Amino acid sequence: MRTNPLLAMTAAAIVGAMALSGCSSGSEEGGTESSQPSVSAETGQPTQTTQTTEAHTAAPGATGVSPGGVTTAVGAPAVSTEDEYFKACLAAKTWMAGRGTDAKAQFEPYLADLQSTDAAGPGTFDTPWSQLAPERQAAVIVAAEAAADDLCG
Repeated sequence: MRTNPLLAMTAAAIVGAMALSGCSSGSEEGGTESSQPSVSAETGQPTQTTQTTEAHTAAPGATGVSPGGVTTAVGAPAVSTEDEYFKACLAAKTWMAGRGTDAKAQFEPYLADLQSTDAAGPGTFDTPWSQLAPERQAAVIVAAEAAADDLCG
């Protein structure tokens, strides 16, 4: 059976848009990767879709902290412009790529670096981490998650 390239590209675009828009599968916090059954639009047969990002969420007003003491979730809506998001994502991706290992494994070390040095740069919207409002900290975390999943663009 031949694959329709237009259909495949459309499906990939939809999945990418959902990932970038922060759509959730409804899974609980703390899962690593989750799979959900879906149906292929082309064949009508069941397929398996894997969610690539770990859920880094916190209750409203709360902060999620890893066992290593790194803030990995902020219970606030992420607020940034598209340009800020792209720059933060690219900064995280560059940092992670410089470590030469799996980017997903660099998510927490990247955040630890931002939080421990408290330096201002594109990864923190040119403001030190400690001076970011919770909504901006959440946006930094979202950008870092996207970088770890290679979704910067």
